[in-house]
Amino acid sequence: MNLSSLKPPAGQKHRRKRVGRGIGSGSGKTSGRGHKGARSISGYSMMRGFEGGQMPLHRRLPKRGFNNIFKKEFAIVNLRDLAELEGDVFNADRLMELGVIKKLGDGLKVLATGEITRAIQVEAHVFSKAAAEKIEKAGGKATVIGAAAAA
Repeated sequence: MNLSSLKPPAGQKHRRKRVGRGIGSGSGKTSGRGHKGARSISGYSMMRGFEGGQMPLHRRLPKRGFNNIFKKEFAIVNLRDLAELEGDVFNADRLMELGVIKKLGDGLKVLATGEITRAIQVEAHVFSKAAAEKIEKAGGKATVIGAAAAA
């Protein structure tokens, strides 16, 4: 066995079809496009999703509900999560380091689930009203960063 004797299995390699190279090529004259019709002319392009006049799949399937294209996806952190962590200052980078959030998305949002008993400083793009109140009440500070709209 040596590298120069290796060959692909029979039928695996195909010769490239050379269209528009005359009658002797096997696909001469119309170059495999047939006679007349939209597909035979140069510059033809089919509409995306076109199925030969059959009702396209995207129109056959039912559509339900409302899909908001402006929806913001926030990374969410609850106060109970912050209460369990060590340290006093928390921001998006620190929470990613600690593995509390995986992906930031449109920003960090702090929600009020759970209680906080110590004074902490939190920097986030959005706070729920209750979360901001609980942090302030515990002697901490809730700082809004960026220009993210309240969700």
